[in-house]
Order: sequence, then structure tokens, then C-alpha cells
Amino acid sequence: MSGKIIINIFIILCSLSGWSQTMAYETKKAQKIADGSIFTKIINREAPATIAYEDNDIIAFLPLRLQAPVHLLIVPKKEIHTMNDITEEDTMLIGKMFLVAKKLAQEKGIDKTGYRLTINTNEDAGQSVFHIHLHLVGGEMLPPMLPRKEK
Repeated sequence: MSGKIIINIFIILCSLSGWSQTMAYETKKAQKIADGSIFTKIINREAPATIAYEDNDIIAFLPLRLQAPVHLLIVPKKEIHTMNDITEEDTMLIGKMFLVAKKLAQEKGIDKTGYRLTINTNEDAGQSVFHIHLHLVGGEMLPPMLPRKEK
């Protein structure tokens, strides 16, 4: 069997076993992508936002719901739906997102005390806006990202 056939069989088996996104999520995701990203609307100044940083490639702004005293969304101006959609051409852009996060952490005075950087991808991670974005969160002691599991 060729590698391509094996991969296709694996994808089908994963779908059948529940390792894929739910149909409801897929439908909602497709509709949101068709409607266009709220982040693209912010970039195009069609929606309001409190902007903390902007250059030719990246914009950073406050989210609607703060999760910590410092919480910024760092968004590439190029619309990329999920981390699964990045390509080698996006390498510099993705790296720049992290450099902007470092700069903003320094400006907000949380670079020494600590901060968290998070990118959610698809259903199990809770991605609800299909335009990749990096959460910069800090300014207080953050809880563990996931509950610790006993061995």
C-alpha cells in the first residue's frame, strides 16, 4: 500500500473513532470562516478595538473578555484560519508574533514575573475565532493550564 492510501485510511478511521471535530463545530467553523474574521474587521478598522501594537504584519489589541490583568491578542494581518494552515512561507510571520509578545510583555512589566503565551487550535482547544492569534496573559500568578492528573 502506498503512503497516501495509508494516510487516507488513518484519517477515515480517526473520523469514525471520534478523533475529529464534531459536525456541529465543523459547520459553525465553516460559517465563521465564510463570514470573515472579526480580527480582519479590526485590522481593516471595520470593528473597534483597543490597539496596543501595530506594524505592517502584526496587530495586538485587548480581547473582549480579559482573563488576567494583562491580556492581549497578537494577530497576524494575514488571515490564517488555524495553526494547521500555516506554511513554511509563514515562518517569519509566526516568529514575529512571538517577538511582538516579548516586546509587549516587557512594556507591560511582566517579562520578569512571568507570562503565558497560548494559541488555541480547533475544537478541543476551544478555538472560536478562525484567524490565528497568540494570547499574551500575565500580571498575576496564573493557574495551571490544565488540571494535574494523578498517576
